[in-house]
Amino acid sequence: MPAPRVIALDAMGGDTGPRTIVPAAAASLIRHPSLSFIFFGDEALIAPLLAGHKSLAKKSRIVHTDIAITMNEKPSEAVRRGRKTSSMWLALKAVKDGEAHVAVSAGNTGALMAMTKLCLKTVSGIDRPVLAALWPTIHSECIVLDVGANVGASARRLADFALMGAAMARAVFHVETPSVGLLNIGVEEIKGVDEVKQAHAWLKGSDLPIDYRGFIEGDQIGQGVVDVVVVEGFAGNIALKTAEGTAKQVGSYIRAALTRSWVSRLGAFIAQGALRALKLQMDPARVNGGTFLGVNGIAVKSHGGADVKGFSAAIDLGYEMSESNLLVRQKSDLDALHGKLDKLEDD
Repeated sequence: MPAPRVIALDAMGGDTGPRTIVPAAAASLIRHPSLSFIFFGDEALIAPLLAGHKSLAKKSRIVHTDIAITMNEKPSEAVRRGRKTSSMWLALKAVKDGEAHVAVSAGNTGALMAMTKLCLKTVSGIDRPVLAALWPTIHSECIVLDVGANVGASARRLADFALMGAAMARAVFHVETPSVGLLNIGVEEIKGVDEVKQAHAWLKGSDLPIDYRGFIEGDQIGQGVVDVVVVEGFAGNIALKTAEGTAKQVGSYIRAALTRSWVSRLGAFIAQGALRALKLQMDPARVNGGTFLGVNGIAVKSHGGADVKGFSAAIDLGYEMSESNLLVRQKSDLDALHGKLDKLEDD
């Protein structure tokens, strides 16, 4: 039987705050009855919504705060204004203090990263957290990191990404030896910037608990050729936003084609079952939720515009990682990698 897990929720984060977050928690509770929740935010807004979900109310408590981080605040301003008292900070602090196993927020990404680093602290050997995201593929999903927490990355940091992503893959995909690829402009070993080529040499030559597949190109991410795709944050964020935009573009093309004439509308009616399946497969809410890896705790970032289904998926992701002892395996693998790299650099 699953162990009880407590989820700390930044109830004021995102575009709609408690109106989305409370019913999302109720949906996750149905799937995972061992969960309980702490809602951080404006009690006057949260309590009436919580009263409409009796089962959830029995397994929840509210911690009131008047301070909420807005979506357009600069990270430095958000930290100055919201450190210690904002709903975002208090959710992270609940994880730090052992009151909760996971913190989930749909708030300002930059602010959440800064507060995660300050509150939870990075693990030994890691200077900055990395943001990992689930990515839909033709088979299932893969993990891509970094998708925007850091601009640029050294070879050593890319190697760290590989190990942290593999730890997440074990927790979420339940594979003992995840396959890992480095995103590059080609699969040939002579291609790419020096940092990517050096990381490739280290990962290829080291005895690590991953199945390293070498370089992959951008069109292979969606093909699901590996469980984990490693990339520095600038390129990773562009790839993510491009994929999201392409999915919306394709969806618009399909809708236009299916409503162009009475014949196409008849065809759409006949194929409605297949079209529903396609819509479900392309639904971004299915894989909503990015995770800050490399810190002493589990912090999940939901898309700010996520609906109930999407935010609930982010809660489920946090639950899965907590259940699978992500932090223990991540630390063990990173310690082993750093020991090998230190020896190589000394030689």
